[in-house]
Amino acid sequence: MADILEYCAGLKVASFKAGSVVLTEGERLGKIYILKEGQVEVIREKTQVTHIDEPGSIFGEMSVLLDMPHSATVKTLSASTMYEIPDALTFLDKRPEFSLHIATMLARRLYYTTSYLVDLQQQAQGKRQDLDLVDEILASLVNPAEMAKSRKK
Repeated sequence: MADILEYCAGLKVASFKAGSVVLTEGERLGKIYILKEGQVEVIREKTQVTHIDEPGSIFGEMSVLLDMPHSATVKTLSASTMYEIPDALTFLDKRPEFSLHIATMLARRLYYTTSYLVDLQQQAQGKRQDLDLVDEILASLVNPAEMAKSRKK
């Protein structure tokens, strides 16, 4: 599949200063942004979820596709430029290559999220000894005396 940036020729480019809010959690703009250059952070419920600096990264697609408010805030960490798609739903309807790219990206996210969830569930059930070992190592770093007691048992 072609890179999403190849499909952006002719789209409006929006520029943002460092510290600008591009999308606000809880609002609905109906826009999608595609990072051309710069760095952003994604914040949900006042917690930074991730830092993104990869050109072609897409923001706002979940809100548009699910017809719901943005689930996170996107804020620039540096001066940034992004392609802006104002009436995103209409745009996606007319540009199937964008829709396919977004569908593939969302499927990839779902795959990795589901895999992560299964790992967490297995860890909680004690089926993943490798993850349990990581917990023990971390615990020993925090409280080495407690780790020594558990090894004597």
